[in-house]
Amino acid sequence: MIHSVDKKDLSIGISACLVGEKVRFDGSNKPSNFCIHEFGQHVTYKTFCPEVAIGLPIPRPTIRQIKKADVISVSRSDGTGDVTDALQAYGKKIAKMTKHLSGYVFCAKSPSCGMERVKVYSPEGNALKSDGVGVFAREIMAENPLLPCEENGRLNDPLIRENFVARVYAYKHWQNLEASGLTKHKLTTFHSQYKYTVMSHDLIAYKQLGQLLARADLPLEDMAEQYITGLMSALSIKATRKKHANTLAHIQGYFSKHLQPNERQELCNQIDAYRNGLIPLIAPLTLIKHYLLQYPKAYLTKQAYLSPYPDELKLRYAY
Repeated sequence: MIHSVDKKDLSIGISACLVGEKVRFDGSNKPSNFCIHEFGQHVTYKTFCPEVAIGLPIPRPTIRQIKKADVISVSRSDGTGDVTDALQAYGKKIAKMTKHLSGYVFCAKSPSCGMERVKVYSPEGNALKSDGVGVFAREIMAENPLLPCEENGRLNDPLIRENFVARVYAYKHWQNLEASGLTKHKLTTFHSQYKYTVMSHDLIAYKQLGQLLARADLPLEDMAEQYITGLMSALSIKATRKKHANTLAHIQGYFSKHLQPNERQELCNQIDAYRNGLIPLIAPLTLIKHYLLQYPKAYLTKQAYLSPYPDELKLRYAY
């Protein structure tokens, strides 16, 4: 199975406060129920608190991003205790040490760890736009542009949560492929397993990735780099009900010669009901998996789309 990865082999970076470590400025934590009790059952976390790592105490005065002219620094609200360089240096250090990670969960709105929408202030203390990026988080993402990253707050959204986890497992699958030694055959096989996954996110990328692998003028290393960049970019686009329904209809075609008229109609009804928002994705998928047991199709059995991550996470029950 695509998701059959041992917990100890699937490492995820995470802000330490999100898994219960009391490292926040006030000595508290910010535990994420999903990260600890659900996702945490299937992955191994590598925790980081850049503020503590650079020597700030617990508890400590709060720090914020302050913009003067076009330069953003991180310091206390009164402008003292600048830690910008220290956070950047630590971020660069960790970014190079964490190439083995398959994902990262950052603490939202943090001046060090926020992925986006971090509050920025003027030197006088006035709130400016909330368009900053945590200094530490920026370094991690810049050094590892393909790494699936998300924030704890956004993971409360079922669509974003499912998308993040699916990207983590796809990226881990790719990392395992690279570690085994890339060949053109392995790359082509990998793509065949993700065809319907890509289709459910971005039909243009679905066509482009197929065209890329058909080229004979690219060295394998260049082709692989372009492929994984295109794949992760496509998967970052949220799948919609319309795209999922289109993908399900394509899969349905594999059973056209086997299903009885009433069975075919039942599957059509399930797909339409999902398209119209009446039932969750798990409903038509369950029926397809039932038919796949009755009428085995080796190509479909290997599709990541049908089982992108452990079923126990129940991520397709909510949308």
